[in-house]
Amino acid sequence: MHKEIGKILKDSLPSNYSLIRDKACGGKQRIPLFCIANKSRVTEYCNIDLLIIKENKIRIVVEIEESNVKPTQICGKFLTSALAHCYIHNSNNNEPIEMDESVTFIQIVDASRLMKDRTSKFKQLKTLEKSINRIIPLKNSKITKYRLFSTDELDKLASFIKKLLEDCAMSGVSIPEK
Repeated sequence: MHKEIGKILKDSLPSNYSLIRDKACGGKQRIPLFCIANKSRVTEYCNIDLLIIKENKIRIVVEIEESNVKPTQICGKFLTSALAHCYIHNSNNNEPIEMDESVTFIQIVDASRLMKDRTSKFKQLKTLEKSINRIIPLKNSKITKYRLFSTDELDKLASFIKKLLEDCAMSGVSIPEK
């Protein structure tokens, strides 16, 4: 599932964006997020699955949950990412790449083992997504948008990413005064 999602994102990104994928998603590295621009075990809060970067700023953080789709796990990864400030890795000479002013956090949960007609998990996930969106942005966090997809919605993922990036491009365009 990680590789499939990595490919979906790679294929849907415009050329002026960079995609960093962890090993499970077809990349070659871990993707650690840090609470400050100082790389250490003390300041590393989490490793995520995918990062989308433009102009040396983190624009989108993607986390994939395969084994544990309980609210505690989902919220835990969101919160540690929301508390983070930057990505630092030796592939970028250990130079911090900070979060942009508005970052979207996308979480994808594996629903392949769930039977839609026999579980309330899908409704719970939508309720959780609404709850997280009610509390963001968190104080001192750059994550301002949150989206939760289940794997039965992967067909919507690429179009969501494309629309999100188009909206970002449109908001960055200045309109000259007359």
